[in-house]
Amino acid sequence: MKKIILLTTALLTACLQIKAQTLATEYKGTASGNPISGSVFCADPTAIEYNGRLYVYATNDHQQYIKNGKTGSNGYGNIKSLVVFSTDDMVNWTFHGTIDVSKVCTWAGQSWAPSAVWREKENSNGTKTNEFYIYFANGAGSVGVMRSTKSPLGPFSSPLSQPMIRHGMAGVDPCNWLFDPGVVIDSTGTAWIAFGGGDPQSSGSKLWPGNSRIAKLKSTMTALDGAAVNMPAPYLFEASELNIIGGRFVYTYNTSWGDRPNWNSYEKRNGLAAPSACSMCYMVTDTPLDPDSWEYRGEYVPNEGSFSSLGADYGNNHTHLHKFNGEYYLFYHGNVLEKTMKSKNAMNSSASGFRSLCVNKLTVNEETQKLNRINMTKTGTSAIKSMDPYTLQQAETMSTSGGVNYEDFKNIKSVSKSSLGNDASENLYVKMAAGAWTMVRKVDFGTNGARQFTLRARGTGKLEIRIDSKTKAAAATVEFSSTSFQDFAIDLDPALFKKVHHLYFVFTESTNAQFDSWQFVEYDPTGVFDIETTENKQAEKQFFDLNGRRLQKDIKHRGLVIEQYTDENGTKKVRKHF
Repeated sequence: MKKIILLTTALLTACLQIKAQTLATEYKGTASGNPISGSVFCADPTAIEYNGRLYVYATNDHQQYIKNGKTGSNGYGNIKSLVVFSTDDMVNWTFHGTIDVSKVCTWAGQSWAPSAVWREKENSNGTKTNEFYIYFANGAGSVGVMRSTKSPLGPFSSPLSQPMIRHGMAGVDPCNWLFDPGVVIDSTGTAWIAFGGGDPQSSGSKLWPGNSRIAKLKSTMTALDGAAVNMPAPYLFEASELNIIGGRFVYTYNTSWGDRPNWNSYEKRNGLAAPSACSMCYMVTDTPLDPDSWEYRGEYVPNEGSFSSLGADYGNNHTHLHKFNGEYYLFYHGNVLEKTMKSKNAMNSSASGFRSLCVNKLTVNEETQKLNRINMTKTGTSAIKSMDPYTLQQAETMSTSGGVNYEDFKNIKSVSKSSLGNDASENLYVKMAAGAWTMVRKVDFGTNGARQFTLRARGTGKLEIRIDSKTKAAAATVEFSSTSFQDFAIDLDPALFKKVHHLYFVFTESTNAQFDSWQFVEYDPTGVFDIETTENKQAEKQFFDLNGRRLQKDIKHRGLVIEQYTDENGTKKVRKHF
């Protein structure tokens, strides 16, 4: 295995005089969990859990932001892709790039408000196939679906040549807006979809807009099984979502902005007050196709603008409730990032409506299906585990950052042929200018400490590793220069890299630098280390999953993998593929 070994040690670095470096501005805050990304505008969350990771999909507001020339309001009309993040600790998020819906479903004009589910399908020959489905709103006029049999990141294909739900289908009309799908699979394997919204249709009223629909899906997951049914959701406006909690169906939705006439005429209000403007409410049932069976439970989340602890303005509301690692989390959006960027003069004052994803814990009583009111905060969630520095970590994984530019968005801006195809990004690198930095939280080095660090990058630059503060002196420094991606390794003083810390990767110098991945090697107090050879021959391939865990060759693995190998010239290479 060939590596470039750099002898810039941590002790030497600490002894050198630290030159002042202007660091790129942060817009999230190093102590904040919200928004989950400090550099990507996105909204309308949905999520699935797969192989110990939570994958979150969202409307790509950033595409509209770039299309607008980073000015003006977000009209959503040019959003034709979805963004994907994932996490296994709820504080460090991996950005997987975009899913170009317009290339998958060529009939679609927009892609908003996705809903994602997956299932293990048993085939007629006894084998099993994992299937991943993403349902999305084609503007406000129809609902489409994409499918992958590989991984949560694709590749996705279109099982239909037209929208799955459209006007004229049984039970759909009259419904003003056919959008905001919410899909769930029950314990029998049957899938259900809720959708609809908008101002009251002609025969409706403010109390009963008449635009909420629910339907069963066929076993194909790509067609309605019978007519859609109207749900009696008071003051409904948008953001349909379905969950099954304690064996019962829980439907959540966003209410309208207007006043609340005729509330006292609602016989099933159960003594509850009328919901506030643009708030999230929920209803519960055992029999979803029986309109009279739905029990209104009231408001559980007011508008994000009502929380001073979050700092967002009042705006449209869209949530996703998800149980992960035994806890319930509520994903939502707000203009937190936009407001911060404007306050630091990093965004045109005319730009508005660009949202960002946030998440907080939500307490749920599974026996009664009670959703307790949530407090939206910039603090967000706590880490549910520590990050392992001794497994391969992607540069796209971070808690926050400054000056980060994803190569992926270059494709969207230029409207050129994307290298992504129908997939989320298979090779997404982080472009780092001088002063740019990323931060990961709660990295656990253990009691032995780390003896070596490997940076994978290309271009020319200098990376400093700083511990617990981005303004501290470097604990280690890596200098690199290469026209192709290579590994650059340095020896460390293990005493500096012990226990749990936040890590900052600061690029103090950069000429076209691209950051791909990083990994530490643990110190062995016995003094016995692996010897790395530099023979000029092709080495055995190694495979890792997205959590950095090495995969065994004799165990079949489905989905996106990271392959490491050394070519015949002795150059170490990495590629991501299915």
